[in-house]
Amino acid sequence: MAVHQPTIAIIGATGYIGGRLVPRLLEAGYNVRCLVRSPEKLENREWAADPKVEIRQSNLEDADLAASALESCQSAFYLVHSMTAAGASYAAQDRRLASEFAAAASKAGLARIIYLGGLGETGPDLSEHLASRREVETALRSTGIPVTVLRAAMIIGSGSASFEILRYLVERLPIMITPKWVSSPSQPIAVRNVIGYLVGVLSTPETIGEVFDIGGSEVLCYRDIMRIMTEELGLRRRWIIPIPILTPRLSSYWIQFITPLSHNIAKPLAEGLKNPVVCREDRITKLIPQQLFSVRESIRAALTKVASHQVETNWSMAGPIPGDPDWAGGALFRDIRQTTINAPASAVFKAVCRLGGGHGWYAADWLWIIRGGMDLAVGGPGLRRGRRDPEALGYGEALDFWRVVGFDRNQRLALRAEMKLPGEAMLEFRIESLNETQCTLHQIALFKPRGLFGLIYWYLVMPFHAIVFGGMLGGLASEALRISAAPLPAPIR
Repeated sequence: MAVHQPTIAIIGATGYIGGRLVPRLLEAGYNVRCLVRSPEKLENREWAADPKVEIRQSNLEDADLAASALESCQSAFYLVHSMTAAGASYAAQDRRLASEFAAAASKAGLARIIYLGGLGETGPDLSEHLASRREVETALRSTGIPVTVLRAAMIIGSGSASFEILRYLVERLPIMITPKWVSSPSQPIAVRNVIGYLVGVLSTPETIGEVFDIGGSEVLCYRDIMRIMTEELGLRRRWIIPIPILTPRLSSYWIQFITPLSHNIAKPLAEGLKNPVVCREDRITKLIPQQLFSVRESIRAALTKVASHQVETNWSMAGPIPGDPDWAGGALFRDIRQTTINAPASAVFKAVCRLGGGHGWYAADWLWIIRGGMDLAVGGPGLRRGRRDPEALGYGEALDFWRVVGFDRNQRLALRAEMKLPGEAMLEFRIESLNETQCTLHQIALFKPRGLFGLIYWYLVMPFHAIVFGGMLGGLASEALRISAAPLPAPIR
C-alpha cells in the first residue's frame, strides 16, 4: 500500500530561500503547495512542472482566500519579508501580514508553522530589522498554532543579499572606511545548511513549537569575513579602516552606492550589523546533524556557483509585481521599431533574453551606464542588480533596472522600468514568425509621463532614441544571426 506523503505549504516560494527549499522538499518526498501572489513568477522554475507541486494564487491580506489555499496542508513555511516592497514601513507590514496568516492558518486547521527569523540578543539595542523578526514570531503564535523558529545570522550563498554586499564591497573598494561594526562577532551560515535545517525540522517532532539558533561552524567578525572574501576572490589585501563616527545609517547609503542593494534593503541590514549575532545554544545540531560549512567553504561554494552561472535564486527575485499601468487615456509616447531577420524565432528570442547584465544592451552601452549612474544618484537600483543568469530569464526576475513582466517563450518579452522616472515606462519585444527560418522582431518602448516634468523628460531623451533603440534593434538582429549560424552542440554519448 502506497504511503500518503503530507502536503507542505510554502509562503514565499518566489523568494531567495523559498525557491531553494521547494526542490529539496521534493527530493525528501513531500508534496508541496506554493502560495504566491503571481504564479507566473514560478513558470520558469524546473520544479514547477513536478506532479508533486501545486501552485495556488493567494494573498495574505485576504485571510479567507489564504485559509482556503492552506486546506489539507500539514505544515507551512512562512518565508515572507516586506523590506523590498514596503520600504520604511516594512516592520508594520510584516506584523500585519503575519497576524493575517496566523488567522488563516488557524481557520484551515494547520498543524504547524515554520519560520526563519534572525539571531540577535533581545533588548532595547536590538536593531529595527531584528526586532521586526521577533515581532513576526509573536504574531505567528497569536492563534495558538505551534511555531518552529530558526534564527540565523548572515546567510552566505550565491545570490543572497549578504553575499552580494560582501562581494561588491571587496571587489570595488581596495580601501574601506567602515563603522565600528566591522568588529562585531557574527556566526554566518551557508544557505545549504539553512535549507538542511528547514527540511530536517519536518521529520523531527522535538522541534515543534521550539526556537533554535542556527549558525555555521565558526564565529568571526565582519573584518575577518571580508578578508576571507578577498582571498577567495584572488584580490590584493583590502585595507579596512573603522571610524566610530560612521553610523550604520550612513553606512547604508555607502552600501547602496557600491552594491546592487537599494536603500530600502541596505538600511535595515546595515543597522542590524551593530548587533552581535552568535548562537547562544546548539540543540539543533544534535537533533538534525549535518556537516556545517565554515565561512571560507561557504564563500567558495557561492563563488563557484556564480562563476558557473548556476545561481539558483537571487535576492532581487522576491517582492510583488506591480499591476500594469493604465496605458489608456492621457499622453502616451511610443517608440516603435521593427526589422525582419533571417533567423528562426527561437534564435531571436534567445538574443533578446541576453539583454542587460554583463552582456550589455547591444548598442550605446555608455548611454546606459550614464542613465544607470543618474538613477543610482537619486536612489534607484541603477544597473548594479545585473541579472541572475547571463542567458536565462523568467517572469518576475530583475534585469538591471527593469523587471520582467511578460514572458512567452519565442514570442514575447516585456520589461517594466523600476528606475526612478517621472512616469511609467515599458520595453517590449514581440517576435512574429514568418516561416521556419525568418521572423519579424517588433521593439516597442512606451512611456506614460507623470505631470509636466514627465513631458519634459520624454522630449529631453527623445534625441537619443535613434542611438539607443535603433542600435539595440540592429544589435539584436546581428546577435540572432550569430546564434542561428552557430553549430549545434555535439550529442553526449
